[in-house]
Amino acid sequence: MQGPLRFAVLGDPIEHSRSPAIHTAALVRLGIEGSYVAIRAGSPELVDAVQELRQGTLHGLNITMPLKTEAAALADSLTEEAARAGSVNTMRARNGVVEGLSSDVIAFTRAIRDPRFETRAPLLVLGAGGAAAAALVGTAGRQVYLAARDESRARELIQRVKREAEVIPFAAGVAGALVVNATPLGMNGERLPEAVTRIASGLIDLAYGSGETQAVAHAHAEGLPVMDGIEFLVVQAAVSFEWWLGRPAPLEVMAEAARNV
Repeated sequence: MQGPLRFAVLGDPIEHSRSPAIHTAALVRLGIEGSYVAIRAGSPELVDAVQELRQGTLHGLNITMPLKTEAAALADSLTEEAARAGSVNTMRARNGVVEGLSSDVIAFTRAIRDPRFETRAPLLVLGAGGAAAAALVGTAGRQVYLAARDESRARELIQRVKREAEVIPFAAGVAGALVVNATPLGMNGERLPEAVTRIASGLIDLAYGSGETQAVAHAHAEGLPVMDGIEFLVVQAAVSFEWWLGRPAPLEVMAEAARNV
């Protein structure tokens, strides 16, 4: 890559994104000339950005809701995990070929193995979108329950990613489960259903806002181990950064930037 490098995150909403601060801090720490910006985007803007990747005028993309599935369809090639999930949140181009990665999948694989969480706890994944798909793919080998407000979408997701999971009502909980909130609930102060966290053994909450989500606050009050959305975001960001640049990501710097936006 020839500098200065250009990176961006696309989605809607996007104003809350901490990714520009995280990646800018990493670029500065490593002395890499470049920029990373957040762009409010729908389908037309995503198509344009992918074309910029292909032309080499853009050097890396992150994709967030609601464009992850569409990004997978626009990529020329997908990693095995992204293909299974049908979801892409990181893109790059090599020799004009646009590649799609799901750093969500890799981050989920790392997250559920975190020593804070019980190694044999069943998983309760909330959601039926791209993040939930990545969670199902990234949690192979564990007993999984899937809950979405539209149960038909949950069943379709299980069939699509070819992952065994039991669909349960969205408001139901699973005793001793590690709960994975792969929905936006909590970004604007919403609560997860009480039963979901009341009988859980831990929480991975992808949602984040200006402060703790209601789910994270409740889990802390109950003494449960928690990985909040900002911590998960930093893990994802590190995976993307290393995939784009082939260099180890400065995790501590990225985490500090994420917390101080």
